Amino acid sequence: MATGLHIGLIGGIGPAATIVYYQRLCDAMRARGAPLELELTIVQADIHALIENNLADRREAQAEIYAGLIDRLKAAGADCAAITSLGGHFCYAETLARASLPLISGVEPLDAHFAAKGLSRVGLLGTRVVMRSRLYGQLARTEAVALDDEIETLGQLYQDLAVAGRCDAATRTALIGAGRRMVEDLRAEAIVLAGTDLNLVFDGQDPGYPVIDALDVHVARLADLASGAAPLDVQAP
Repeated sequence: MATGLHIGLIGGIGPAATIVYYQRLCDAMRARGAPLELELTIVQADIHALIENNLADRREAQAEIYAGLIDRLKAAGADCAAITSLGGHFCYAETLARASLPLISGVEPLDAHFAAKGLSRVGLLGTRVVMRSRLYGQLARTEAVALDDEIETLGQLYQDLAVAGRCDAATRTALIGAGRRMVEDLRAEAIVLAGTDLNLVFDGQDPGYPVIDALDVHVARLADLASGAAPLDVQAP
């Protein structure tokens, strides 16, 4: 039996992100030498409802949806829950207020992670809201930049690949090129994949600049909890 926590994931937003969370969580557990009988439950959210609520900034409506999914995770025995989408964190505070389980943020650990790497300026790729809000304004020690004139175009590209669960060559070229422009024109020291489906673009690629996948930071926290390597010290409902 695993000695850590039973992890609950809100998946389906999009499907590729759900798969990579599972794969990397298993890899992270193995790297820790933890028992591989990982206690994990995944519920399926509706990506189309999330997109509509995100674009319309209907935080309360999406939080209600999440709350119902978290109740299902609790009924399945989960000890905590996580949203497998940084874009899906737009209503994190509203969800936390309703959640029947502690929530493990994918955004909160990033500021400390960037600072630990000595980064003072990072470029963001992800949803429109993530780029416009500079990761919801939660970076205090590292400055975030984005291609403000291209946010609508890049956000639509990201949305389309998340829904499709695959990336074509033109989309890959456009998003990798956007990262390069942030490095060359905006002096970003690294590009943050602040969208959990961006592994479809960057995995197996050498873009010619440093890349940090925010998903890996979130997964590391979840693996610490699942393996018993770290306590649950987030705010409980």
